[in-house]
Parts: sequence; structure tokens; C-alpha cells
Amino acid sequence: MATIQERLNVLAGTTEIAEDSHALTQELLEEEKRKASVIDYKMVTFSLAGKDYAIDIMKVKEIAKAGHFTYVPNTLPFVLGVYNLRGEIISIIDLRKFFNIQVPDREDNSLENMLIVTVGEQTFGVVVDAIDKVVGIQKSTIQPPHPLFGDINIKYISGVVEAQHRLYILLDIDKIFGVRTQEEERKLEEDVKAQMLQRQTVAAQMAAEQVQVQTSKVKKTKAPDPAETLKKESVDLNFIADSLQSIKKFTLNSVTEEWARKRYVEWKNERGEKQTQLQGPEDADAFLKPFYSRCTGEWWTEAYAQEVYKVLPENTANNIVVWNPGCGKGFESYSLACILKKRYPGAKIRIYAHDIDLLSVSNAPLLNISDAASTDWYQPYLTRTASGEWTFAKEIKDMIMFEYHDCVHTNNLPPIDIVFARDIISFLPEQSQRTMIDDFEEKVKGNGLIIIGENENISLSGWSKKTVGSIGVYSK
Repeated sequence: MATIQERLNVLAGTTEIAEDSHALTQELLEEEKRKASVIDYKMVTFSLAGKDYAIDIMKVKEIAKAGHFTYVPNTLPFVLGVYNLRGEIISIIDLRKFFNIQVPDREDNSLENMLIVTVGEQTFGVVVDAIDKVVGIQKSTIQPPHPLFGDINIKYISGVVEAQHRLYILLDIDKIFGVRTQEEERKLEEDVKAQMLQRQTVAAQMAAEQVQVQTSKVKKTKAPDPAETLKKESVDLNFIADSLQSIKKFTLNSVTEEWARKRYVEWKNERGEKQTQLQGPEDADAFLKPFYSRCTGEWWTEAYAQEVYKVLPENTANNIVVWNPGCGKGFESYSLACILKKRYPGAKIRIYAHDIDLLSVSNAPLLNISDAASTDWYQPYLTRTASGEWTFAKEIKDMIMFEYHDCVHTNNLPPIDIVFARDIISFLPEQSQRTMIDDFEEKVKGNGLIIIGENENISLSGWSKKTVGSIGVYSK
């Protein structure tokens, strides 16, 4: 039987444990209060397809419920239209369609839940399923993004955070609307400079090797100094590059260098060594004339149409998305639509045809085909108008969305099966070229392909180029 002293010791120990437990509980409560009091980040939460999302409250101008949007023709599917917000005309973006989330067809006058957001100096209305509330958190609790947390591209997710027993996917609204941070702009500029330096180094090495080969040859007759000849040609080509850039916005770099060197030799033979410089637009046009791909700015010949048909891969998808930047007046887009219809007769095909020539892209939907072309391979895809002219059938016209759009800016397109971008890259500044090529790499599906100009070459990580006839095709 325990003594009185032993029982007192047991009771004392129990009391100490209770006191320790109480102290620990109080400490945990104090820590929770401290955390709750240190709120340095607020976010507006909302839902998309049953999942919880949020964006930085500093990006949200206000919350609204509105409808009666004004439809704008030739816009991307996720653009519902424009809206008059107290005198300010803003674009309305359906975030669900942007992320390829299925939504029921909306009635014209139905009200939508909208976040009015500011991106840079612009204001947009962003439609979501439902808007929840404002939640305050500690910024340090935001975890890195992970693709498992959303059905959207991870590049649009800035992080994930747990708050009030719910897991929120934090969206980067700047990335969604294509705004680069200062750090990204600086890195892109540094990458471009590094690439230019690398090309200059390689060119210098190649020039040195050519000089070495030339000087090592023993000739019986006296010939011009190869080093001086090569140096002069490099200088002349640099002058031509500067002229093409200023007159035609044509960039002579790694994309076009191979063609330009061959063309310079032809040009020198045509004009003579002392007449190689470009004196104005006529000379620039003459120099560039052989550069353009076949059937540029005109209806395709049957032979060229067959070449394009042969490079198109097998694709059993129900929906095929095509990007045609630099569509011009529409000759290329309509021709491409006909070939795609022939190659994939059972698929729903959507061609996003973009250009910065407002007049051309505005008139493209009204384009009629010439009498000569109407009797050619186009015939199965044509119909007659009331006036007796030939035009493209409705199923061909419905495939093409002509849009006034600068392709080096935000290209919020769905995953792409085919890029058809002939000759456009060469008429972009070097930094814009990199932006467009990055878009190709990001947006084109693994089984997709990229077709560029016949005299252009680009570098794509993990992609290889093959030539079919005159057509250069990039695929993985």
C-alpha cells in the first residue's frame, strides 16, 4: 500500500504535467494569434469549375455583376466583347474559356460575375463562376506552384496557399495578360545580347577559317588577297543589312544569314562589285524578291498545294487548331483552309489568322477568288454569289478567324497543332523574333508541326527540321 508521501508525489507530478500542457496550449494559441495578426498579403478568392482560385487584391479594381456586352467581330473565343464601365470601355475576358473550361452557352442578357482588374495601364473585366471573399494571409505561407493543383498551364500560377481550411490556386494575372516583369525583360535582353555575341564569334571564326583555306592554296597567277576580299564582302553585307532593316524592316541574322550570303553573291554578279549597295526601296525590293516563299500574296498553284498536303501529319483529333500569323489579305489563309479540309475532312478546324495590316485583315473575310483560280483545285470549296462571282463556301469561311493582332504581344491561343508562319519572322526585330519562337515552343503540341519561310532557319530546343520539296517543316 502506497504511503502518504508517495501519493503526494504522484499528485504533484500530475499537476506539473497539467501545468505544462496548459502552458503549451497557451503558447500555441499565442502563436496562432501572432500569425493571424501578421497579414501582409490579401487576395480575392473565386471559383472556376468547382476549384478555388485567388488573385492579388492589388490587381482588383472592383467587383461587378454585368451583362449586355457589345460583341466585337473577329476576336478570340474567350473575348465576350466590350463593356461601358462608367464611361470607360473595357474588354471582357471569360477566364473559363481562356483556360479551356467547358461553359454552357450564355444568353445575351445574362449577368456574369466579374472581377475588374488592372494590368499595367489597362483595365479588363474577368468573368468567373463565382466570387467568394477577400482572404488575408502571410506572404511567407505561399508555396511554389505545382501542376497537380490546377488544370491550367503552370506558368499562369504564382503559387498555392492554404487558408481557412481551403487550398487556393494563386493566379499571376500579369502572366495571363502577357505582361513581363522588369527581371524578365532584363533576362530577355541579356539572352539576345549573348546570342548576338555568339553569332559574331562564330562568324569571325568562319571568316578566319575561310581566309586560312584561301591563303593555303598555291596559285600561279596573282590573285586578290583573300582576307581583304572576305573583309570587304562582310562590310558590304553589313551595309545591305542596315539598309534592309531601315527600308523594309528586314532583319539579317541567324534566321536569314544563310540565304543572305548566297543572295549577296548573286546580287554582286547582277549589279557588279561597285553597285552592290541598296539605294532605295526599289533596290531593297529587288534584293528581297527571291527571298519570299512560293505563292506568297497570291492563290496557290495545285503543285504547291500538294506539297503542303504531303507535309501535314496524321491527326485523328476532333479539333485541330492552326495559327497563321502574317495572314495578309487572306490568300494564304483560305488556301490553307482548303488543304486542311481535304487532309482532315472529319475534324473541326479553327485557323487563327493574324496580321497588323488593318485594311487587309478587315477586307479578308470578303475576299472573292479570281476566275482563273476558281477553275483550278479550289473548285470543290467554292460557291457562287448572287452576282455570279466565286467565293469560298461557308464551311471554309467558318474555319478562319481573321484578327487584327500584333503576334509578338500576348497570344492567348489554345494548344496549337500547326503553325503556318511563312516569311514573317524575318521582318521582326531580333527580340521580337525570340518572343515568337518562344511562343512556338510553348504552344505547339508534341505531335504538332511548324512551317516557316523557305529561306528561314530557326533554333528550337528538341525540334528537328526536314525539307519536303521547298517546304521546311519543324517537328519533335
